[in-house]
Amino acid sequence: MKISQSEYARRRKQLMAKMRRNSIAIIPAASEVTRSRDTEYPFRQDSDFFYLTGFNEPDAVLLLIPGRKEGQVVMFCRDRDPEMELWNGYRAGPEGVIQHYGMQAAYPLTQIDAVLPGLLQGKARIYCSLGRDAAFDQRVMAWVNQIRAMVRAGATAPAEFTDLAQLLHEQRLIKSAAELRVMRRAGDISAGAHCRAMRECRPGRFEYHLEGAIAHEFQEHGARCPAYNSIVGSGVNACILHYTDNNAELVSGDLVLIDAGCEYQGYAADITRTFPVSGQFSREQRAIYDLVLKAQLAAIAKVKPGNTWNQPHDVTVRVITRGLIELGLLKGSESKLIKDGAYRDFYMHRAGHWLGLDVHDVGDYQIEGKWRTLQPGMVLTIEPGIYVAADNRRVAKKWRGIGVRIEDDVVVTATGCDVLTAGVPKTADAVEALMAGAR
Repeated sequence: MKISQSEYARRRKQLMAKMRRNSIAIIPAASEVTRSRDTEYPFRQDSDFFYLTGFNEPDAVLLLIPGRKEGQVVMFCRDRDPEMELWNGYRAGPEGVIQHYGMQAAYPLTQIDAVLPGLLQGKARIYCSLGRDAAFDQRVMAWVNQIRAMVRAGATAPAEFTDLAQLLHEQRLIKSAAELRVMRRAGDISAGAHCRAMRECRPGRFEYHLEGAIAHEFQEHGARCPAYNSIVGSGVNACILHYTDNNAELVSGDLVLIDAGCEYQGYAADITRTFPVSGQFSREQRAIYDLVLKAQLAAIAKVKPGNTWNQPHDVTVRVITRGLIELGLLKGSESKLIKDGAYRDFYMHRAGHWLGLDVHDVGDYQIEGKWRTLQPGMVLTIEPGIYVAADNRRVAKKWRGIGVRIEDDVVVTATGCDVLTAGVPKTADAVEALMAGAR
């Protein structure tokens, strides 16, 4: 299950249609990053570059030049090198990117300083993402300065720079049918991993055992890596939002919160489930859990075309504040507590974020100071939570140290929404039943 080359071509065409006349876009690939001495971290392609090419080699540069008769889509990439390919694997080379990736022209990366300034000459505007990579910014300016140095000979250098993100990130925000198929598969794999973690959870094991089970499940189904560092927090660790030590022992009577999702074909899944180490919730744990689930379901119901981005979050605030009052963890009127932000002692993050090639995907949340309207094809997470700090002396001891978050990936459809990660149970009864069946 992959995105087709014809779709990558459509994406490039769509982006070029939005570019101003007599302009050029410059999009660099990611580079390998040294881990230690002569070893590198696993390579991960730049999301913008991958979105437009599907090309997964480092140190390439894509140019989009609308209207250029000799080819509007140009790439500079590493040349073929039999010796390096013997050690590190196949390279497509310029001929390969033309044959397999739809490039209309391609050059070895070693020729970029000689060739690219000529492609900039006479262009009025450069679309690029200045400020993301200082070293590449300097290279762009060096190419422009080469042209400026030839002004007396009649050369014309680009005079305007425009942030490419203004166009490209809005395009990435609306997912195609092919993207949604890939994201659904990422959600299915990730849901299976969460189910496996629930089945394998036992007192006396460690958080990293569950992390390992999740990673194994990802790879068993072709997802070679997580989309982000997996969070496996048991007991009070569940109240640390981005806890990734994952080294504590699992203790009977505690909850364990797992926030983990795979990356599949470049696209991220993002799921959180919370469940009891022993397989059964205590009364207090279940009360908090059911409240979080109630808030999540209410928020999912608000995900539909015409509603604004903020509506799902606002409803979680109302449901959680009201529930905390009923449980005795907050005191006062609901409206005043919300106005004062009192709920933030227990619920300190927003209810979700965009999801796509990046786990916190691109796209503005507000347009001209107003929350943007949801449209079909947008994918977002819905992830309310309640976290009662272990040292919170303002609440009864029985509540302290309970941390619960429930998260799913949701796509806006023409008539409402669809949960891409429904394959893992989330009612308390269903969680307990799954865990009981594994014992």
